[in-house]
Amino acid sequence: MFSNLAEKLQTALGKLRGRGKLSEKDVDEALREVRLALLEADVNFRVVKDFVARVKERAVGEEVMQSLTPGQQVIKIVHEELTELMGGSHARLQLTGRTPHVIMMVGLQGAGKTTSAGKLAGLLRRQGHRPLLVAADVYRPAAVKQLQVLGEQLNVPVFSLGDKHDPVDIAGAAVSHARAYGNDIVIIDTAGRLHIDDELMEELERIAADVEPKETLLVLDAMTGQEAVNVAERFNERLELTGFIMTKMDGDARGGAALSVKAVVGKPIKFVGVGEKLDALEPFHPERMSSRILGMGDVLTLIEKAQAAVDQEAARKMAEKLRTADFTFDDFLEQMQQVRKMGPLDQLLGMIPGLSGAGQLKGLQVDEKELVKMEAIIRSMTPEERANPSIIKGSRRRRIARGSGTKVQDVNRLLKQFEQTKTLFKQLGGKGGRRARGMFARLFQS
Repeated sequence: MFSNLAEKLQTALGKLRGRGKLSEKDVDEALREVRLALLEADVNFRVVKDFVARVKERAVGEEVMQSLTPGQQVIKIVHEELTELMGGSHARLQLTGRTPHVIMMVGLQGAGKTTSAGKLAGLLRRQGHRPLLVAADVYRPAAVKQLQVLGEQLNVPVFSLGDKHDPVDIAGAAVSHARAYGNDIVIIDTAGRLHIDDELMEELERIAADVEPKETLLVLDAMTGQEAVNVAERFNERLELTGFIMTKMDGDARGGAALSVKAVVGKPIKFVGVGEKLDALEPFHPERMSSRILGMGDVLTLIEKAQAAVDQEAARKMAEKLRTADFTFDDFLEQMQQVRKMGPLDQLLGMIPGLSGAGQLKGLQVDEKELVKMEAIIRSMTPEERANPSIIKGSRRRRIARGSGTKVQDVNRLLKQFEQTKTLFKQLGGKGGRRARGMFARLFQS
């Protein structure tokens, strides 16, 4: 996510880090590289111009230039201004007052609107709400069916009158249905449309006038850069947008749309899509994103992912086994599966301070297939072998390799890694060991 932009910004600002003294020329040179990095990332030209001007005004102030760590102060200013550029703070859904709360999803065809509607319903359901999905796209073939399939997968009810009714009537009937059946949130999936299509835009205006949505969320494809910002401007002229859902953020190496849209349109990004899975929708936190871009990690999101994915009691037991170095291959397999639930490993590594800086992860290929291979090897072991790996000698290793479709060398490597891990935790018996185990416990149990 934003990897190209992050690398260039971190390189430019890294030249200031650790300097005992800075001149205005030093700041100008760094900001020139920052400006080029933002423009290459397809950030709006006016946004870049204003951003650099604000940073320079603060960075060449006497308080910064006379400080003991002027380079660090400049980086802090860039972090704060990047955060402000993306909205300042997390913009929550406005779900107050009389229920049901109506959320209208709008956007271009192909931006991921229907899938985002499903992901949002799943997220709200996990938070304790009772959402109702509404199939109001009567134009795209199989759109109604797609939403119904998503609803079944997420265990969220879907309201539909088929594709022969007016979308305005469908939306109104859905709100009445939600009121009668106790659904507190109604998510209306409207048809994808071009912002220059007056007839379909008028249809959105009529739906909004009829159901009075608390939230009108425009779904944007992050990969389209400045075009996404142009689309947002046109939609906002016709509808009173309350925010954006930015899809495909996990594949956006530049970040131009995410960094521009709040400044240009004045409405915040509320959620971002970070993968294809139905739980891969996250609330957007500008400060955390700014920290990721500047290589400072994102520990809060990492902890939230751990809390959502990891069983608390299992984590407590695992922490105790690590303390005594008494864990087995069954424990190893269980922990590996829980970590994989948290998301792609390269994303997780990018959230760890110290590993997310420029060049730290460059060239590192986190191959999920290796985890699949390790799991296959462990599953090919007998219960006795998993509990006591020391009995796994030559013939057993060959049998495990055949059963897992791997090579004996792969089995040998895994056994060696496992024994090294146990040895490490045995050695961590003093204060350092308690500190390491404490960090583990806080991550998975805080």
